[in-house]
Amino acid sequence: MRNDIVAPGAGELTYEIRNIVTVAEKVQRFGVKINWENIGDPIVKGELIPVWMKEIVAAEAMHDDSYAYCPTRGVLETREFVCGITNRRGGAQINPDDIIFFNGLGDAIAKLYGNLRPESRVLMPSPTYTTHSIGEASHANAIPVCYRLKPEDNWYPDMVDLENHVKYNPQISGIMIINPDNPTGMVYPVEVLKQIVVIARTYDLFIIADEVYNNIVYNGEYTVPISDLIGDVPAIALKGISKELPWPGSRCGWIEVYNGERDQRFKKFVNAILSSKMNEVCSTTLPQRCLPAIMSHPNYKIYLEERIARYQRMSNITYNALKKVPQLAVSRTNGAFYMAVPFRDGVLNDRQTLPIKNPEVRALVEGIVNAPGVAPDKRFVYYLLANTGICVVPLSSFNTNLLGFRVTLLERDEAECNRIYRTLTDKISQYLAT
Repeated sequence: MRNDIVAPGAGELTYEIRNIVTVAEKVQRFGVKINWENIGDPIVKGELIPVWMKEIVAAEAMHDDSYAYCPTRGVLETREFVCGITNRRGGAQINPDDIIFFNGLGDAIAKLYGNLRPESRVLMPSPTYTTHSIGEASHANAIPVCYRLKPEDNWYPDMVDLENHVKYNPQISGIMIINPDNPTGMVYPVEVLKQIVVIARTYDLFIIADEVYNNIVYNGEYTVPISDLIGDVPAIALKGISKELPWPGSRCGWIEVYNGERDQRFKKFVNAILSSKMNEVCSTTLPQRCLPAIMSHPNYKIYLEERIARYQRMSNITYNALKKVPQLAVSRTNGAFYMAVPFRDGVLNDRQTLPIKNPEVRALVEGIVNAPGVAPDKRFVYYLLANTGICVVPLSSFNTNLLGFRVTLLERDEAECNRIYRTLTDKISQYLAT
C-alpha cells in the first residue's frame, strides 16, 4: 500500500480465547479429542435449551414484526420490561430511554470505549476480560491502566492500588468492574462495591459495571447490581442474555445508564454512544422480543437455579483437584463459570515440554511456542493442548503479569469433569518436572 493503513499497535491486540481455537482445530484433525475449556459458551459444552424456551422463540419468529428494524434504543416493550426489573430493586431509577440494546456486549463495549476522548482513560482490573482491555487500549492507543486483583485474597481488588491510580492519574475518567468477574470468578462483596462508588464520587468519575453474570452466584456468596449502590454517581451497567438464558448466538446485550442527566459531560458521552448506534440503525429484533416472555416464564427461575447448582458442583470439583498442586495458587470460584489459576512465581520457564507424538502437531506447536516473546504460560497451554486435547487459555492474555491459565466450569458430566482435572493436574506435574 502507498500508506500505512493499520493503526499503531493494532496488530499487537490479540484475542487468545479465539486464537487457540485455530490451533486446536488443526490438532483435532490429527485425531486428538478436544475438551473445549477456553470459551464461555454453554451450548458448545452441551447445554440443553428447554423446550418451553424454544417454543417462545419459535412463536415469536412467526410474527412479521420480528423480521423488521426496531427502534435504535431497542424494542420499547422490552426496555419497559428491563426498567421494571431494575426499578423494583429500589436503587437507581431508570426509564426506557436510559437503555440501549446492542448486538452483544462486544458491540456495546466497542461503542463505549470508542466514543471516549483518547486522553480519557478507564481504570480496569488486572487480570481483566480481553474485550474490555482491547477496547480501552485501542481508543487510547496506549496500554491499559489497571488496578490489581489479589490472587492471594480471593481475587478481591487492591483498594489502595485502585485509589492511588485514580488519585495520581488525572486522565482517569472512569472505573470498570466485572461482577462476577471474568476471568477469575470472583464475586464483588457489597462493601467493596460501596468503596468503589465512594472513590468515583470523590474524584468525579463514572463507573462501567459489566454485570452479564450478575445472577450467576453460588457457594454462599452474595452481591448486588451497581444500581443498588450508585446513588448520584453516573454509571453504565452492561447486561445481556448470552450467559444467563443462555443464548450467545443471539448477540443480544444492553446498557443501562444511571444518572445520565446529572453531569453534562457524561450526558454528551451517552448521546455519542447512541449516535454511533444509530449509524447501524438498530440491533437484532428477534431476541429482544423474546426476552420478556422467557424471563417472566414460570420455569425460568427453576431453570437458572438448576444451572447455578451445576456450576457450583463443577467449581468445587475443579478447585479440589487443582488445589492439590503445590505450584499453583488456586482460589475458589464463586460466580460466573470461570476459574483463573496462576502458577507460583518462578515455576515456569522456556524449556519445559510435554511429549507430542504426531510430528506435524509437534512442529506446529514448537513453531508457536519458540517464537520470540512468547509468555511461559502460553507455552504450557499449547503443549497441554497437543498432549491431552485440553484447550485452556493462558492467564497472561488477560492483561496481567501473572502466568497461569483460565478454565471454564461448563462441563455437564461430573465424571468427565473429574477426568479432565485429574489429567490436567498430572500433566502439570509432568510438565514442571521436565
